Amino acid sequence: MGSTSENIFQPVETNAPASVIGSRPDHPVPRLGIQPQQAPISTNKFYANFFLGSQTSGTWIHPYSIAWSKGGGSTQSWGMSISHIDADQRVYGPNATANPVEYFYNPVGIQSLVLSALELGASTNLSMDTVTAFSANVNLLPSAGAAPAIIFPLVQGMGFVTAIYNGGTPILQSGVLFSSITKAASSPMPGVTKYTIILEDGKTWLLYASGNAIDFTVVNNTLIQATSNFNGFIQIAKNPGGEAEALYDASCGVYATTATLSGSAKGATGTYTLSFSKAGTGSNMLLMFALPHHAESFSPQTASAATSVQLQTTTKGLVTAVIADSWTMVENLPTTMGFVPWSPSTGALVPSFSADTIQAILSVAQSEVSQNMSDQTNLNSMYYSGKALAKFAGIVYTIHNLLNDTALAQAGLNNLKESFALFASNTQQYPLVHETAWGGVVSTASYVTGNSGVDFGNTYYNDHHFHYGYFIYTASIIGTLDPTWLPANIAWVNTLVRDIANPSPLDPYFPVSRMFDWYHGHSWAHGLFETGDGKDEESSSEDTMSAYALKMWGHTIGDANLEARGNLQLAITARSLQNYFLYTSNNTIQPSNFIANKVSGILFENKIDHTTYFGTNPEYIEGIHMLPLLPSSTLTRTPTFVQQEWDTYFSNGRAEAVVGGWKGILFANYAIIDPVAAWNFFVSTTFDESWLDGGASRTWYLAFAAGESSFISPPFRYFLHFVESVLDS
Repeated sequence: MGSTSENIFQPVETNAPASVIGSRPDHPVPRLGIQPQQAPISTNKFYANFFLGSQTSGTWIHPYSIAWSKGGGSTQSWGMSISHIDADQRVYGPNATANPVEYFYNPVGIQSLVLSALELGASTNLSMDTVTAFSANVNLLPSAGAAPAIIFPLVQGMGFVTAIYNGGTPILQSGVLFSSITKAASSPMPGVTKYTIILEDGKTWLLYASGNAIDFTVVNNTLIQATSNFNGFIQIAKNPGGEAEALYDASCGVYATTATLSGSAKGATGTYTLSFSKAGTGSNMLLMFALPHHAESFSPQTASAATSVQLQTTTKGLVTAVIADSWTMVENLPTTMGFVPWSPSTGALVPSFSADTIQAILSVAQSEVSQNMSDQTNLNSMYYSGKALAKFAGIVYTIHNLLNDTALAQAGLNNLKESFALFASNTQQYPLVHETAWGGVVSTASYVTGNSGVDFGNTYYNDHHFHYGYFIYTASIIGTLDPTWLPANIAWVNTLVRDIANPSPLDPYFPVSRMFDWYHGHSWAHGLFETGDGKDEESSSEDTMSAYALKMWGHTIGDANLEARGNLQLAITARSLQNYFLYTSNNTIQPSNFIANKVSGILFENKIDHTTYFGTNPEYIEGIHMLPLLPSSTLTRTPTFVQQEWDTYFSNGRAEAVVGGWKGILFANYAIIDPVAAWNFFVSTTFDESWLDGGASRTWYLAFAAGESSFISPPFRYFLHFVESVLDS
């Protein structure tokens, strides 16, 4: 499935969404303070708190966080508060001495430095413009309709917090209190004035001012005021010591304004490049901070631009300062992964099942494929409907391609098409609509009910990659088994693809990459809700599923660029999850007193909480990072990780004691390390159907276990059977 493309980020389509999906101009959430722009607005990005609710919750740009003070906090400032949290400031709980702790978070509301202007006061307004997938300008206006007093260009990973002043009088405030401010004797760059600021907490910050001459006077230990008006920009950076100050000195005077993404695929090698646009007074290279998963995959040229300077982030370990205007990362693409069980080490093997294996699976499949698909899929939830459709798609594919019963598969496929058609014709219980206020396709459920949380907040852009990923995966299988189905359905499926994963600003109907964050290396599930700890994601495995679905849909319709993007997104997601979400015992990214949890639970921009939104049972917290079990599961969930997680939570009969659909999920996941035991569990004559999740089937789980066992050498497979027999006796 590998191909060559020098530009994989080409639009899926640029025409209007599928005609069956209506349009409306309104959305329950107003575009608060966003200046009119032609491009649709990303709903799930790092800057969203600036246009939601009070507009005062934090924005994490890594390593810094910023927030509009809005007259609050200890400074009661109207400027922009800047914070950076070191590892020793983290809060662990609820028992701070436990190992592992249940959660950790980074304190919010610490106003280390506030960049403001004398002209800002109670009438200050916050607006935004030039909002892209990677950047936004945040403006502080003295009053509504006035010109901005300060413009803050925000780009993820930016080395400095930059504030552009338009003739106002800069003021610096601190809730931590100023200990000293010292003007440098010489300029680090032509036209740049430098100050060193030491706060009462002992932390050192550097200030660089580029523009007309500027001097500050200390009013008191909370306020420092410029002695005149200022046209230019002020840059703030925290100094962790070492060579950091010299690097800041050499990089000041320029700042990032946005980033663009490009990428290529050649066979099993994929590359992606973040190219940073910049502005300022100099021609020097940008200082930008890279996350650990970036640094692991840097190209040789980018790696040579990395420095020894590191700062702590909130939930992603240490960032590394890189002196370059672009970064290129290289990944190995899972090009051999298809619909059949897959191994990262072996690749795709179309399993050659024995007659006994086929008969065992077929006896289950005959029952499952004859279930009433309409009853299970015609629901008032895009999420649960999609899961059920995907379940039946997996059954039909298994029957057709792994059990070779084409007649039975065709009967199931006909029913699956009919169930899918309810959605492709947009006649489900809550039809979809393309709303042009933000630019996306949402369920009409919240419009009808007035409930923002219905269907997990789909109308508010929560979880779209989960919801739509299941439909895209289902369509991939239908289209593979019957290519004649594609012409009438491709526009509808592509509309879902564009909503969650539009790759190009050339598509005028959807924002670029709504869900997947190409800086963080995973998606954010959190939509248009203000939140004190930033965006979050719970189900890392459904994030993986959505990338897998994109890959397989691209393959099905012959869109080589979409397939390559899906492969690249899968590879990046695997790397990111193994650093930030799924912890083997040697993980050095997350706190050492947290990794024994094995999974994050819910990962926020500012905290990680080993729990779920629906309960605290271990099978919930671990299992939400397992489902659905697909060929892609073995890419993200390594045997070492699965074994350690199993030993921590589910060995010695603990998995057998779990009730409900989570039990099936646990044993399907167990097939990654012990497919024989998983097979024996699902093939047992005492198997209880209640052990199946609504999105899961015994048919696929048996095929998955049998397929995974085919990756194990015959002698080892014999040994596993021997061990099983000994344990049973």
